[in-house]
Amino acid sequence: MTPQIKWLFLAAMVLAAVTLGAAATAADAAGGKFWVFVGTYTRANGSKGIYRCELDTATGKLSAPQLAAEARNPSFLAIHPNAKFLYAVGEYEDLNGQKSGGVSGFTLDVANGALKPINTKPSGGTGPCHLVVDKAGQTVLVANYNSGSAATLAIGTDGSLSGPVSQIQHSGRGKVRGRQDGPHAHSVNLDAANHFAVVADLGLDKLMVYRFNPSAHTIAANDPPAMNLEPGDGPRHFAWHPDGNRAYVINELDSTLTACDYDANRGVLTARQTVSTLPQDFKGDNSTAEVVVHPSGKFVYGSNRGMDTIAAFAIDPAGMLRIDGHTPTGGRTPRNFNIDPTGAYLIAANERSNNLVVFRIDQQSGKLTPTGQKVDVGAPVCVKFLAMK
Repeated sequence: MTPQIKWLFLAAMVLAAVTLGAAATAADAAGGKFWVFVGTYTRANGSKGIYRCELDTATGKLSAPQLAAEARNPSFLAIHPNAKFLYAVGEYEDLNGQKSGGVSGFTLDVANGALKPINTKPSGGTGPCHLVVDKAGQTVLVANYNSGSAATLAIGTDGSLSGPVSQIQHSGRGKVRGRQDGPHAHSVNLDAANHFAVVADLGLDKLMVYRFNPSAHTIAANDPPAMNLEPGDGPRHFAWHPDGNRAYVINELDSTLTACDYDANRGVLTARQTVSTLPQDFKGDNSTAEVVVHPSGKFVYGSNRGMDTIAAFAIDPAGMLRIDGHTPTGGRTPRNFNIDPTGAYLIAANERSNNLVVFRIDQQSGKLTPTGQKVDVGAPVCVKFLAMK
């Protein structure tokens, strides 16, 4: 056997092992159970904080919610990569006498889903509405809606937070009076390489792009600093495609979804296609909220508030979107939804009807079918999954 043939043989063996390992992992997960952590608004509807349920992916059954931790308006959640900590924004404007929202850390016991408070730090702005933990597990990045700013906090080895370490204030306004009178940072997402952070600013019609320094826990403006959307779009949430070279932003104010190409080396986003999340004959008020890409990379979904549906889009091999239908969410105002890591089920969080509704996902067509599973939770805003041990 020549050295070249030997190298090719070894490479093939490694690839086969990786493929089999990935298949085994997927098979194990498909028959497993997940914790479902739910962020809520506590200002109404009897909610007291963060709740947890159990999802059995073998049956699609969702258990009744239990209070996991008391907190004030923990609207959006993020789970640490080591699954030992969970972080929540405190969507408010006053923290211990300061004009600031909060970010709270909790220890997480994956065996029983228990959360215990660690500490709370200022979010670097007011009205924080979204956050993410970087892939190294060393930094929380947060988007502050009311003040229109982005900030970072450092994570200690015990999960505790310190900072804010860096804060960047956005400036400017958009064309929609009352909604775009100033900046409104609505979400923050990190790319697969952990090099760039994208902040969707609803008030500016921009996707702000920041270079991320994991060791220093800081962000700095990229060059170019943003991708511009159409005036009045109102970009809200953002999702990466599994290939890392594409992304999608859902635009709240005009009920559209924009597909983007991504240059991962330079951190540059380029708009490729914009499609409506509504059927042509829809009449009435509507705004969008969440966007999620299916783990297979074949479908992308967006929530309509007003029509109260999940819009499903197929992604063709060239990356173009095709609308594949609208499924009622079984409640009012689907502020958020998420897909379990196996890709089998979607859970819609209907804020104003105070419930979670489970849908089965057809793996070939992407079609959503109600399972009949529905549980009551006060003002649900965010759904996060974690594999049970």
